[in-house]
Amino acid sequence: MNPQQAKALKQLQQIQQKIAEAQEQLAHETVEASAGGGAVTAVVSGDLVVREVRIKPEAADLDDVEMLQDLVLAAVNEALRAAHELAQKKMNAASAGFEVPGIPGLF
Repeated sequence: MNPQQAKALKQLQQIQQKIAEAQEQLAHETVEASAGGGAVTAVVSGDLVVREVRIKPEAADLDDVEMLQDLVLAAVNEALRAAHELAQKKMNAASAGFEVPGIPGLF
């Protein structure tokens, strides 16, 4: 293995370690999103697990279950989008500054 390859391998190992650390952090971070003026709130972890859905009692109108379903769907989808964005930021930060020859645009 030539010196350039050894350097690239070391950098890849560093990236791998930083990504593993970022993934561990993401499992413990959460984002929230709400719909219907706060009637429904979804909490999603950075590793894209829905942790909680809160529904205010006044949103639970049994005569309009479809509206409640739509609010839950909207809140969960927005929370998942925010969690994905958080994960992208963490992964980009984990790989920032690493230039690996022969692998342009790794992330």
